Amino acid sequence: MKRREFLAAGAAAAVALSSRIDLKAEVTDSTYDGKSANQQANAHLCLCSQLGIIPGKDVEEKFAKMKAWGMEAAEFGGDVADPERAANYKKALADAGLKAAAVCWGSHGGDLMSFEKERKQRGTDDLKKVLEGAGILGCTGVIYVPAFNGQSPLTNQEIRKMLLDDFPALADFAAECGTTIIFEPLNRGEAFFLRQVADGAAIARDINEASEKKCGMAVMGDFYHMSIEETDMMGAFISGGKLLKHVHLAGGVSNPRRTLPGLNQSRFVEGFRGLKYIGYTGPCSFECGCPGDLDREEAIQNSLNFLRKEYELAVI
Repeated sequence: MKRREFLAAGAAAAVALSSRIDLKAEVTDSTYDGKSANQQANAHLCLCSQLGIIPGKDVEEKFAKMKAWGMEAAEFGGDVADPERAANYKKALADAGLKAAAVCWGSHGGDLMSFEKERKQRGTDDLKKVLEGAGILGCTGVIYVPAFNGQSPLTNQEIRKMLLDDFPALADFAAECGTTIIFEPLNRGEAFFLRQVADGAAIARDINEASEKKCGMAVMGDFYHMSIEETDMMGAFISGGKLLKHVHLAGGVSNPRRTLPGLNQSRFVEGFRGLKYIGYTGPCSFECGCPGDLDREEAIQNSLNFLRKEYELAVI
């Protein structure tokens, strides 16, 4: 059979087959027309910070400065597992006119990714305590890293399976507390597992689908880690979509490293385009340092102004 005859026969067969198959596509959340996919009209830059970098003798003074600088929320640490401390933070936030962002909890030494029963139970119990504290505060979620390098002997496949086996119940517990568990992808120098936003979003989606409440897992993006692992910052945030609940702000790998945005050559425009595209309104929080030779209050305010200008430049 000649090539032309072969192609003609193939085309005829395809037409005959299509007449017997219903080719209607299923309508899903990712089915958009060309306009509705872009949600930038709903987006908002919610600047906030972890407390460590903010100068002040106590939480009340730190919150007052953050409010005066135009921040909208504060990010906390694992000490919110103490219900009394969480309640005190909540009152101080309300007095200052701020909201609660996420709780940065980490990996708990990789305990939840262990086959050792007692170790795993200890990590699970402590995660539940911090989720309860996050619920008291009204936090968006508790930031969780399955394991840093050297913390787990499991392979990538084994960790993923363990997450899918164990975390649907934890996701439901988070939802009952009124919060979420937020995966944080890290760079390869810190973690061998979970390094891109799309990976975190995919695992969070699968856990949600296996859970009862369908909403207890989420993902975040960190500009510092993303500058090492992602090929496209805008695309990375878009891949998080509606599961993206938190963002960490830090300058990239150039000198100085992991510092206030605006103090090195790292730019944020492309990432902010992605956040605008998905209509992101959640916290964008400082997780970074400040060189000791700078006036910290002035440096933070300059960084906030830099980020606002970058956001304005993020035109889609």
